[in-house]
Amino acid sequence: MNLGLGCFILGVMPSESTPSTQHRFAGRLDNYVDRYAARTKGMTASEIRALFAVASRPEVVSLAGGMPNISGLPLDVVASGIDTIVREHGTVAMQYGSGQGDARLREQICDVMALEGIHAHPDDVVVTVGSQQAVDLVTRIFCDPGDVVICEAPSYVGALGVFRAYECDVVHAQMDGEGLIPEALEQAIVATKASGRTIKFLYTIPNYHNPAGVTMTDERRQAVLEICRQHDILILEDNPYGLLGFDSDPHRALRADEAEGVIYLGSFSKTFAPGFRVGWVLAPHAVREKLVLAQESATLCPSNFSQMAISTYLDKHDWKQQIKDFQQMYRERRDAMIEALDDLMPASCTWNVPSGGFYVWLTLPPGIDAKAMLPRAVTARVAYVPGTAFYADQFGTSSMRLSFCYPTPERIREGVRRLAGVLEAELELRETFDSFAAPRLSRGYESPNTDLT
Repeated sequence: MNLGLGCFILGVMPSESTPSTQHRFAGRLDNYVDRYAARTKGMTASEIRALFAVASRPEVVSLAGGMPNISGLPLDVVASGIDTIVREHGTVAMQYGSGQGDARLREQICDVMALEGIHAHPDDVVVTVGSQQAVDLVTRIFCDPGDVVICEAPSYVGALGVFRAYECDVVHAQMDGEGLIPEALEQAIVATKASGRTIKFLYTIPNYHNPAGVTMTDERRQAVLEICRQHDILILEDNPYGLLGFDSDPHRALRADEAEGVIYLGSFSKTFAPGFRVGWVLAPHAVREKLVLAQESATLCPSNFSQMAISTYLDKHDWKQQIKDFQQMYRERRDAMIEALDDLMPASCTWNVPSGGFYVWLTLPPGIDAKAMLPRAVTARVAYVPGTAFYADQFGTSSMRLSFCYPTPERIREGVRRLAGVLEAELELRETFDSFAAPRLSRGYESPNTDLT
């Protein structure tokens, strides 16, 4: 056939390669390394991603991942709602939708945010594929390569990955047991401006922080807002855990006190189910327009089916009571972890006691490197996330994030027992060889104060 002859004349059959091509690709693991955009150089697998394959094995107690425990979710209610959607609204649910998101769901999202003092209009809400995409869209429309994003130290690994992908420079501001330190924020802003760089926004997780587990106090919230007003700095408030407090009503959101200077991110992943991948952005009206355009460029639209499933759940089920049930379950797991740490960990370790959310931030004795210790922990069948994953500058070597959200209380205690055994062995090894060890370098930004109660 002419088509086949044409392929031959052009050089080789489709399955073959030229000698020059064979030589060019010889010995490479990635044949396309010289074709990628420059920004991909910053795209590296995080410690969390590297752990997934191992931590999912049943013999390993994973204190690493932040998967919500949805065992208490009323699946019969969810199934009934999905059945109704398919039978009565299937042609809509399985069709393209609005780039901004379903109108009814946006109204319900405003009801959810009202629990944190936010009074918003549905027109200013953009539905996203989880709050992770929300971080991506906001960064996409605001940040050029070399722009600065100020982040708490430590900060959420997923956000750091987004900022790296868009070639932003991350400047960390120190935290302690009361959240972001206003003076540290002020210093970071002044120093960055003095260097001639442009700050695009402050990224903060004020409630039940990932990974630090701390919550910003009311006094500091007002101080952070005032500092950002004075310096004309936009705030990106990421709040996926805000309704999962154990001992109090939801904290008042930063967005509740500053409508124009704060972009608010929310998610149903932690309070309903992550599998639907539905989050949202609440933004000033002008910013909303840019976000919709960015959303349409990225995905055309968020999933109609997922949105309708969540909307039906919110309509048909007592979701506020369901959140209370989740709070109780996570409180029991928090208590199990803190009791196990108190009973089993060496006295030279310190940790916070979170008042909500999923995470405990643990600081190791001097001289112990959490990242270097991780392979030995996995061998002992327990997994965690080293603190370095949560810093843009690879600090945090003496810290780790422990997640209590998914394992049962019994598994949590067993995981802590295994971790304590690994740490005791590390301490013995350090004691034996300490005189031969090289001096440790400064860690730079300190991890959050673990004297938190």
